[in-house]
Amino acid sequence: MRLEGKVAMVTGAGSGIGRATAEAFAREGAAVMCADLNLGGALETARTIEAAGGQAGARELNVRAEESVRDALEATVAELGALHILVNNAGIGGRDHTWDDLIEVNLNGVQYGLKHGAPLIEAFGGGSIVSLSSILGLIGIPGATDDGTGYTASKHGVVGLTRAYALNYARRGVRVNCVNPGFVETPLTAPLWDDPDRLESTTARHPIGRLGQPEDIANAILFLVSEEASFITGVALPVDGGYTAQ
Repeated sequence: MRLEGKVAMVTGAGSGIGRATAEAFAREGAAVMCADLNLGGALETARTIEAAGGQAGARELNVRAEESVRDALEATVAELGALHILVNNAGIGGRDHTWDDLIEVNLNGVQYGLKHGAPLIEAFGGGSIVSLSSILGLIGIPGATDDGTGYTASKHGVVGLTRAYALNYARRGVRVNCVNPGFVETPLTAPLWDDPDRLESTTARHPIGRLGQPEDIANAILFLVSEEASFITGVALPVDGGYTAQ
């Protein structure tokens, strides 16, 4: 029970990596606020946690709006009693989204979480924040379209925010890291795999020989928020099957 007695909020907890992370935290003893733009998905995650004997709440959250993020964090404290862990997971893919969409959700949404979450965590004795970047927060892709460049820029920005907040809070009891997943099979990426050739070529770019699963990323996040990672802050951790090692 690595997180016994801890309270966490996970954004984008209604599906995919966010759901897997919320469930992993609950199995390790944390009370979890499941926040998502899709309230139905958040409620489903919370019910799954409670059915397994854990403690959870659900909250509708639009990370584009700073007040929505602030209110969700304050609601976590009000309903679950504290805040020790925040996972800034909510995000959108590059397909069919404008530059402004990508920056507002993937970068501004993370900034709002860090801005309002870090002081709260400090006030409750310290803890950890993990944000979701991407392999495209570390590298670029040749020939990217406008939506691809916007996604890449937003995810590089998450790495910069992570390092800045890690330094600002290093002596204040709050560790700040991010993870950089490779291609993961989630509802967000599902449209990409309609083309068998694309699925095969994308899988082949991962030296380990497969795409990631939400649980692969959740396990890395669980490690980073646990006391086992107490000497780790300011890190952008690839969880990518070797993609960025090439």
